[in-house]
Amino acid sequence: MNENAAKTEKGLPRVKPATDIIETDDGFLLLLDMPGVDKEHLVIDLNEDEIKISGKAEYDAPEKRKIGHVEFGSGEYFRSFTLSHIVDKERIKATLKNGVVEVSLPKAAKAQPRKIEIQAG
Repeated sequence: MNENAAKTEKGLPRVKPATDIIETDDGFLLLLDMPGVDKEHLVIDLNEDEIKISGKAEYDAPEKRKIGHVEFGSGEYFRSFTLSHIVDKERIKATLKNGVVEVSLPKAAKAQPRKIEIQAG
């Protein structure tokens, strides 16, 4: 883990995962880098307008080997975001693939752009 990481209560380093936020026509995507985190150690909580994403990566040192230097070891990732009122909180979905968490935040139907039909007069 990063040497600038804070320590958690358990003594594990806690870092902010690198994150991309992408706006699409129908919502937003959060892409968070969380290498070493598996599905069982990933937690996504939604409370009112705040979404919290956390995960724990566990690294087991090889047996009978002396470790000289470790830059990526056990640690915890944590990030929280305040959601806009235009996000449809009932349709939020998340996937984890190859160490990247993808959270889909769809826009509510009333927030979707629409064309106004012009009536002939």
